[in-house]
Amino acid sequence: MGRSRRKRQDPDLGILSSRTLFSLQRELFTKISELGFPGLRPRHGAVLAYLDDAGSRATYLAAQSGQHKQVIGTLVDELAALGYVERRPDPDDRRAKLVVPTARGRELTAATDAVLAAIEAEHARAVGEEAYAEFKRVFRLVAERQTGLSSDAET
Repeated sequence: MGRSRRKRQDPDLGILSSRTLFSLQRELFTKISELGFPGLRPRHGAVLAYLDDAGSRATYLAAQSGQHKQVIGTLVDELAALGYVERRPDPDDRRAKLVVPTARGRELTAATDAVLAAIEAEHARAVGEEAYAEFKRVFRLVAERQTGLSSDAET
């Protein structure tokens, strides 16, 4: 059996993760656009997924998302032009800047959280609440082991 056929019949973690991510992004960004948040693309998730309500430094966003700081800078520029974030001086270090969600950005976060909760609820209904809860628990452990992070380190 060829490698391609084997990967289709028994996909590895990378394939399963990428299929899940790309499909989730497609559904999320389509629904977010339909809810009145235009111009967003999956690449913006590198900022939006890790952005703290009180603001985050670009270096933190880069470290969390695995993107280069220059990429994060470009994404922040795009999100600022769309009205979702702004740069402000960091009160702890006036030389540094924080990326802070605007009121519109906080509306986006609330909408995104609701869409993601609905998607997860659909999965839980499809496979069973207990099975889905166990899947998330195990997937979180695998992700932590893979990335070398613990849940405590992310908060």
